[in-house]
Amino acid sequence: MSLSQTFRFNPSYKAKNRVALAPMTNTQSESDGTASSEEVSWLERRAEGGFGMTITCASHVLRLGQGWPGQMGIFSDALLPGLKKVAAGIRKHGCLGLVQLHHGGVRALKSLTGKVPNSVIALPQNSIFPDGATALSIAEIDQVIEAFILAAKRAEQAGFAGVELHGAHGYLLSQFFDRHLNTRQDEWGGPFEDRIRIWIEIIHGIKKQCGPDFILGVRFSPENYGSDGLYPLEESFELMDILIDEGVDLLHASLWDVFKTPADPTVHYPTTLDALVKHVNGRRPLMVAGKIWTLKDAGWAMDHGADFVALGKVAIANPDWPKQLIGQPLKLNVPPYDTNLLERQQLGPAFINYLRRWPGFIQDEPKS
Repeated sequence: MSLSQTFRFNPSYKAKNRVALAPMTNTQSESDGTASSEEVSWLERRAEGGFGMTITCASHVLRLGQGWPGQMGIFSDALLPGLKKVAAGIRKHGCLGLVQLHHGGVRALKSLTGKVPNSVIALPQNSIFPDGATALSIAEIDQVIEAFILAAKRAEQAGFAGVELHGAHGYLLSQFFDRHLNTRQDEWGGPFEDRIRIWIEIIHGIKKQCGPDFILGVRFSPENYGSDGLYPLEESFELMDILIDEGVDLLHASLWDVFKTPADPTVHYPTTLDALVKHVNGRRPLMVAGKIWTLKDAGWAMDHGADFVALGKVAIANPDWPKQLIGQPLKLNVPPYDTNLLERQQLGPAFINYLRRWPGFIQDEPKS
Protein backbone atom coordinates (compact mmCIF):
# COMPACT_ATOMS: atom_id res chain seq x y z
CA MET A 1 0.00 0.00 0.00
CA SER A 2 1.30 3.46 -0.91
CA LEU A 3 1.05 6.73 1.01
CA SER A 4 -0.04 8.39 -2.23
CA GLN A 5 -2.88 5.92 -2.81
CA THR A 6 -6.41 7.31 -2.58
CA PHE A 7 -9.00 5.91 -0.21
CA ARG A 8 -12.73 6.11 -0.85
CA PHE A 9 -14.82 6.09 2.32
CA ASN A 10 -18.13 6.19 0.45
CA PRO A 11 -19.64 7.63 -2.75
CA SER A 12 -19.33 11.18 -1.44
CA TYR A 13 -15.88 11.28 0.17
CA LYS A 14 -12.46 10.17 -1.00
CA ALA A 15 -9.09 10.94 0.60
CA LYS A 16 -6.57 11.87 -2.09
CA ASN A 17 -3.74 10.26 -0.11
CA ARG A 18 -3.10 8.41 3.16
CA VAL A 19 -1.60 11.35 5.11
CA ALA A 20 -3.67 13.24 7.67
CA LEU A 21 -3.05 16.27 9.84
CA ALA A 22 -3.40 15.01 13.39
CA PRO A 23 -5.67 17.01 15.71
CA MET A 24 -3.48 19.43 17.66
CA THR A 25 -4.22 21.81 20.50
CA ASN A 26 -3.28 25.31 19.37
CA THR A 27 -5.15 27.72 21.72
CA GLN A 28 -5.77 30.29 18.99
CA SER A 29 -9.55 30.47 18.80
CA GLU A 30 -11.62 33.14 20.52
CA SER A 31 -12.50 33.00 24.22
CA ASP A 32 -16.14 32.21 23.39
CA GLY A 33 -15.15 29.21 21.23
CA THR A 34 -15.46 30.98 17.88
CA ALA A 35 -12.98 29.73 15.28
CA SER A 36 -10.55 32.60 14.74
CA SER A 37 -8.92 33.71 11.50
CA GLU A 38 -5.67 32.20 12.84
CA GLU A 39 -7.43 28.84 13.28
CA VAL A 40 -8.73 29.01 9.72
CA SER A 41 -5.31 29.96 8.32
CA TRP A 42 -3.46 27.23 10.25
CA LEU A 43 -5.76 24.46 9.01
CA GLU A 44 -6.20 25.74 5.48
CA ARG A 45 -2.42 25.99 4.99
CA ARG A 46 -2.04 22.26 5.76
CA ALA A 47 -4.87 21.42 3.37
CA GLU A 48 -3.15 23.54 0.73
CA GLY A 49 0.07 21.65 1.48
CA GLY A 50 -1.47 18.44 0.22
CA PHE A 51 -2.80 16.56 3.25
CA GLY A 52 -5.50 14.09 2.28
CA MET A 53 -7.35 14.67 5.52
CA THR A 54 -7.25 17.50 8.05
CA ILE A 55 -8.59 16.95 11.56
CA THR A 56 -9.26 20.04 13.64
CA CYS A 57 -8.12 20.54 17.19
CA ALA A 58 -10.28 18.96 19.88
CA SER A 59 -13.47 21.05 19.90
CA HIS A 60 -15.61 21.05 23.02
CA VAL A 61 -19.23 19.96 22.71
CA LEU A 62 -20.30 21.63 25.96
CA ARG A 63 -19.08 24.82 27.60
CA LEU A 64 -18.39 22.84 30.77
CA GLY A 65 -16.11 20.52 28.81
CA GLN A 66 -13.58 23.19 27.81
CA GLY A 67 -10.06 21.98 28.51
CA TRP A 68 -7.81 24.95 27.68
CA PRO A 69 -7.90 28.64 26.72
CA GLY A 70 -8.49 29.42 23.08
CA GLN A 71 -10.15 26.08 22.37
CA MET A 72 -12.38 25.95 19.29
CA GLY A 73 -15.96 25.17 20.28
CA ILE A 74 -18.83 23.37 18.59
CA PHE A 75 -21.38 23.54 21.41
CA SER A 76 -23.71 26.17 19.93
CA ASP A 77 -25.31 27.12 16.63
CA ALA A 78 -23.84 30.58 17.19
CA LEU A 79 -20.44 29.07 16.36
CA LEU A 80 -21.53 27.86 12.91
CA PRO A 81 -20.25 30.89 10.93
CA GLY A 82 -16.69 30.31 12.13
CA LEU A 83 -16.94 26.55 11.64
CA LYS A 84 -18.15 27.10 8.08
CA LYS A 85 -15.04 29.18 7.36
CA VAL A 86 -12.81 26.40 8.67
CA ALA A 87 -14.62 23.76 6.62
CA ALA A 88 -14.56 25.84 3.45
CA GLY A 89 -10.85 26.59 3.81
CA ILE A 90 -10.03 22.89 4.05
CA ARG A 91 -12.47 21.75 1.39
CA LYS A 92 -11.34 24.15 -1.33
CA HIS A 93 -7.98 22.37 -1.53
CA GLY A 94 -9.53 18.96 -2.15
CA CYS A 95 -8.92 17.84 1.42
CA LEU A 96 -11.33 16.00 3.71
CA GLY A 97 -12.06 18.02 6.84
CA LEU A 98 -13.08 16.38 10.13
CA VAL A 99 -13.89 18.03 13.46
CA GLN A 100 -12.62 16.28 16.55
CA LEU A 101 -15.39 16.26 19.18
CA HIS A 102 -14.18 16.61 22.75
CA HIS A 103 -15.23 16.92 26.39
CA GLY A 104 -12.49 17.37 28.96
CA GLY A 105 -14.28 15.72 31.87
CA VAL A 106 -12.10 16.08 34.97
CA ARG A 107 -9.53 17.78 32.73
CA ALA A 108 -11.86 20.69 32.00
CA LEU A 109 -10.84 23.92 33.72
CA LYS A 110 -12.91 25.69 36.35
CA SER A 111 -11.02 28.90 35.57
CA LEU A 112 -12.61 28.84 32.10
CA THR A 113 -16.06 27.38 32.79
CA GLY A 114 -16.74 28.83 36.23
CA LYS A 115 -17.77 25.42 37.59
CA VAL A 116 -16.10 22.36 39.07
CA PRO A 117 -15.52 19.84 36.25
CA ASN A 118 -17.76 16.83 35.73
CA SER A 119 -16.30 13.36 35.39
CA VAL A 120 -17.37 9.73 35.44
CA ILE A 121 -16.91 9.71 39.25
CA ALA A 122 -16.28 12.34 41.90
CA LEU A 123 -12.58 13.06 42.29
CA PRO A 124 -10.77 15.04 45.00
CA GLN A 125 -8.55 18.00 44.28
CA ASN A 126 -4.92 16.97 43.86
CA SER A 127 -1.74 17.96 42.03
CA ILE A 128 -2.94 16.32 38.80
CA PHE A 129 -6.54 17.57 38.92
CA PRO A 130 -6.43 20.87 40.82
CA ASP A 131 -10.18 21.47 40.49
CA GLY A 132 -11.27 17.93 41.39
CA ALA A 133 -14.53 16.75 39.84
CA THR A 134 -18.15 15.99 40.61
CA ALA A 135 -19.74 12.77 39.35
CA LEU A 136 -22.05 13.08 36.37
CA SER A 137 -25.64 12.23 37.19
CA ILE A 138 -27.58 9.99 34.82
CA ALA A 139 -29.43 13.06 33.53
CA GLU A 140 -26.11 14.82 32.93
CA ILE A 141 -24.77 11.80 31.05
CA ASP A 142 -27.80 12.03 28.79
CA GLN A 143 -26.95 15.71 28.22
CA VAL A 144 -23.38 14.83 27.30
CA ILE A 145 -24.56 12.23 24.79
CA GLU A 146 -26.97 14.70 23.23
CA ALA A 147 -24.21 17.34 23.08
CA PHE A 148 -21.89 15.06 21.11
CA ILE A 149 -24.69 14.20 18.69
CA LEU A 150 -25.71 17.84 18.17
CA ALA A 151 -22.07 18.80 17.68
CA ALA A 152 -21.72 16.21 14.92
CA LYS A 153 -24.83 17.60 13.24
CA ARG A 154 -23.35 21.10 13.42
CA ALA A 155 -20.15 19.83 11.82
CA GLU A 156 -22.22 18.40 8.96
CA GLN A 157 -24.15 21.66 8.60
CA ALA A 158 -20.86 23.58 8.53
CA GLY A 159 -19.65 21.53 5.57
CA PHE A 160 -17.18 19.10 7.14
CA ALA A 161 -16.85 15.60 5.71
CA GLY A 162 -17.12 14.04 9.16
CA VAL A 163 -16.18 14.03 12.82
CA GLU A 164 -13.80 12.16 15.08
CA LEU A 165 -14.76 11.31 18.66
CA HIS A 166 -11.90 12.04 21.06
CA GLY A 167 -11.74 8.89 23.14
CA ALA A 168 -8.03 9.18 23.94
CA HIS A 169 -5.61 10.83 26.35
CA GLY A 170 -7.69 10.73 29.52
CA TYR A 171 -10.56 13.01 28.45
CA LEU A 172 -14.19 12.26 29.28
CA LEU A 173 -14.87 9.33 26.94
CA SER A 174 -11.58 7.80 28.00
CA GLN A 175 -12.54 8.37 31.65
CA PHE A 176 -15.66 6.27 31.14
CA PHE A 177 -13.66 3.52 29.43
CA ASP A 178 -10.86 3.46 32.02
CA ARG A 179 -11.20 0.30 34.11
CA HIS A 180 -9.17 1.88 36.94
CA LEU A 181 -11.25 5.05 37.12
CA ASN A 182 -14.82 4.08 36.22
CA THR A 183 -16.09 2.41 39.37
CA ARG A 184 -19.69 3.56 38.98
CA GLN A 185 -22.29 1.17 40.34
CA ASP A 186 -24.98 1.95 37.75
CA GLU A 187 -25.37 1.02 34.08
CA TRP A 188 -22.59 3.45 33.08
CA GLY A 189 -19.70 1.82 34.90
CA GLY A 190 -17.98 -1.28 36.19
CA PRO A 191 -18.09 -4.09 33.58
CA PHE A 192 -16.64 -3.47 30.13
CA GLU A 193 -20.04 -3.37 28.41
CA ASP A 194 -21.20 -0.60 30.77
CA ARG A 195 -18.00 1.43 30.56
CA ILE A 196 -18.35 1.51 26.77
CA ARG A 197 -22.08 2.30 26.81
CA ILE A 198 -21.68 6.08 26.43
CA TRP A 199 -19.52 5.60 23.32
CA ILE A 200 -22.16 3.37 21.74
CA GLU A 201 -25.02 5.76 22.53
CA ILE A 202 -23.12 8.66 20.94
CA ILE A 203 -22.29 6.62 17.84
CA HIS A 204 -25.91 5.50 17.47
CA GLY A 205 -27.12 9.08 17.74
CA ILE A 206 -24.66 10.45 15.19
CA LYS A 207 -25.46 7.69 12.74
CA LYS A 208 -29.16 8.47 13.13
CA GLN A 209 -28.91 12.26 12.89
CA CYS A 210 -26.27 12.66 10.17
CA GLY A 211 -26.26 11.61 6.55
CA PRO A 212 -25.22 8.09 5.50
CA ASP A 213 -21.96 9.30 3.93
CA PHE A 214 -20.91 11.49 6.87
CA ILE A 215 -17.61 10.06 8.12
CA LEU A 216 -17.41 8.97 11.76
CA GLY A 217 -13.97 8.28 13.18
CA VAL A 218 -12.84 7.51 16.72
CA ARG A 219 -9.47 8.28 18.31
CA PHE A 220 -8.43 6.01 21.17
CA SER A 221 -5.32 5.32 23.25
CA PRO A 222 -4.28 1.66 23.17
CA GLU A 223 -3.12 0.67 26.65
CA ASN A 224 -4.15 4.18 27.79
CA TYR A 225 -1.02 5.98 26.64
CA GLY A 226 -0.85 9.52 27.94
CA SER A 227 -3.16 8.96 30.89
CA ASP A 228 -2.98 7.38 34.33
CA GLY A 229 -2.88 3.61 34.72
CA LEU A 230 -2.44 1.04 31.99
CA TYR A 231 -5.22 -1.25 30.92
CA PRO A 232 -4.82 -4.50 28.98
CA LEU A 233 -4.31 -4.25 25.26
CA GLU A 234 -7.01 -6.90 25.08
CA GLU A 235 -9.53 -4.22 26.10
CA SER A 236 -8.42 -2.08 23.17
CA PHE A 237 -9.08 -5.08 20.94
CA GLU A 238 -12.58 -5.39 22.41
CA LEU A 239 -13.11 -1.67 21.92
CA MET A 240 -12.09 -1.86 18.27
CA ASP A 241 -14.41 -4.82 17.71
CA ILE A 242 -17.35 -2.85 19.08
CA LEU A 243 -16.49 0.26 17.07
CA ILE A 244 -16.31 -1.85 13.91
CA ASP A 245 -19.61 -3.58 14.70
CA GLU A 246 -21.24 -0.19 15.27
CA GLY A 247 -20.21 1.03 11.83
CA VAL A 248 -17.43 3.47 12.67
CA ASP A 249 -15.62 4.47 9.46
CA LEU A 250 -12.10 5.13 10.77
CA LEU A 251 -10.10 3.88 13.78
CA HIS A 252 -7.42 6.32 14.92
CA ALA A 253 -4.85 4.87 17.34
CA SER A 254 -2.89 7.54 19.19
CA LEU A 255 0.25 5.58 19.98
CA TRP A 256 2.59 8.44 21.01
CA ASP A 257 5.27 6.29 19.36
CA VAL A 258 4.37 4.02 16.43
CA PHE A 259 7.60 2.09 16.92
CA LYS A 260 7.04 1.14 20.57
CA THR A 261 6.67 -2.37 21.91
CA PRO A 262 3.50 -3.38 23.79
CA ALA A 263 3.47 -2.41 27.46
CA ASP A 264 1.87 -5.77 28.23
CA PRO A 265 4.66 -8.39 28.20
CA THR A 266 2.14 -11.14 27.41
CA VAL A 267 1.41 -9.56 24.01
CA HIS A 268 3.93 -11.20 21.71
CA TYR A 269 4.21 -8.73 18.84
CA PRO A 270 7.25 -6.64 17.88
CA THR A 271 5.22 -3.43 18.18
CA THR A 272 1.81 -2.35 19.40
CA LEU A 273 1.06 -1.30 15.82
CA ASP A 274 1.63 -4.88 14.63
CA ALA A 275 -0.79 -6.14 17.28
CA LEU A 276 -3.49 -3.62 16.29
CA VAL A 277 -3.13 -4.34 12.57
CA LYS A 278 -3.37 -8.06 13.17
CA HIS A 279 -6.54 -7.65 15.21
CA VAL A 280 -8.30 -5.22 12.87
CA ASN A 281 -7.44 -7.51 9.96
CA GLY A 282 -8.59 -5.06 7.32
CA ARG A 283 -12.12 -4.71 8.70
CA ARG A 284 -11.79 -0.91 8.93
CA PRO A 285 -9.10 1.59 7.94
CA LEU A 286 -6.60 2.13 10.76
CA MET A 287 -4.87 5.49 11.23
CA VAL A 288 -1.83 5.74 13.50
CA ALA A 289 0.02 8.67 15.04
CA GLY A 290 3.16 9.03 17.10
CA LYS A 291 6.73 10.16 16.31
CA ILE A 292 6.28 10.03 12.54
CA TRP A 293 8.60 12.69 11.12
CA THR A 294 10.11 11.49 7.86
CA LEU A 295 8.81 9.86 4.71
CA LYS A 296 10.73 6.77 5.82
CA ASP A 297 8.89 6.74 9.18
CA ALA A 298 5.53 7.00 7.44
CA GLY A 299 6.48 4.29 4.98
CA TRP A 300 7.48 2.00 7.84
CA ALA A 301 4.04 2.42 9.44
CA MET A 302 2.34 1.67 6.14
CA ASP A 303 4.57 -1.35 5.55
CA HIS A 304 3.47 -2.64 8.96
CA GLY A 305 -0.18 -2.43 7.95
CA ALA A 306 -1.42 1.06 8.80
CA ASP A 307 -3.92 2.49 6.32
CA PHE A 308 -3.31 6.16 7.20
CA VAL A 309 -0.63 8.09 9.07
CA ALA A 310 -1.48 11.20 11.10
CA LEU A 311 1.27 13.81 11.37
CA GLY A 312 1.42 16.11 14.39
CA LYS A 313 4.56 17.98 15.41
CA VAL A 314 6.28 17.63 12.04
CA ALA A 315 3.31 19.32 10.31
CA ILE A 316 3.72 22.44 12.45
CA ALA A 317 6.72 23.72 10.48
CA ASN A 318 6.33 21.54 7.38
CA PRO A 319 2.87 22.22 5.93
CA ASP A 320 3.97 20.93 2.51
CA TRP A 321 5.12 17.54 3.86
CA PRO A 322 2.65 15.57 1.64
CA LYS A 323 3.99 17.12 -1.55
CA GLN A 324 6.85 14.63 -1.29
CA LEU A 325 4.29 12.04 -2.40
CA ILE A 326 4.07 13.66 -5.83
CA GLY A 327 7.82 13.98 -6.25
CA GLN A 328 8.49 17.44 -4.84
CA PRO A 329 11.64 17.52 -2.70
CA LEU A 330 11.34 18.67 0.90
CA LYS A 331 14.00 20.07 3.18
CA LEU A 332 12.59 19.03 6.52
CA ASN A 333 12.42 21.79 9.12
CA VAL A 334 13.24 20.41 12.58
CA PRO A 335 13.25 21.94 16.08
CA PRO A 336 14.26 24.26 17.52
CA TYR A 337 12.09 26.48 15.36
CA ASP A 338 12.56 30.17 14.79
CA THR A 339 9.36 32.10 15.47
CA ASN A 340 9.62 33.87 12.12
CA LEU A 341 9.52 30.49 10.37
CA LEU A 342 6.41 29.47 12.30
CA GLU A 343 4.69 32.74 11.47
CA ARG A 344 5.40 32.10 7.79
CA GLN A 345 3.78 28.69 8.18
CA GLN A 346 0.54 30.32 9.39
CA LEU A 347 0.84 29.90 13.17
CA GLY A 348 -0.64 32.69 15.24
CA PRO A 349 0.99 34.19 18.36
CA ALA A 350 -1.13 32.10 20.75
CA PHE A 351 -0.08 28.84 19.08
CA ILE A 352 3.60 29.82 19.07
CA ASN A 353 3.40 30.72 22.74
CA TYR A 354 1.70 27.39 23.50
CA LEU A 355 4.56 25.52 21.81
CA ARG A 356 7.02 26.99 24.31
CA ARG A 357 5.83 24.39 26.81
CA TRP A 358 7.75 21.80 24.79
CA PRO A 359 11.45 22.07 25.77
CA GLY A 360 13.70 22.78 22.82
CA PHE A 361 10.86 23.37 20.36
CA ILE A 362 11.06 27.15 20.02
CA GLN A 363 14.23 29.15 19.48
CA ASP A 364 13.57 32.78 20.25
CA GLU A 365 15.94 35.44 19.05
CA PRO A 366 18.36 36.46 21.83
CA LYS A 367 17.31 39.56 23.71
CA SER A 368 19.50 42.61 23.12
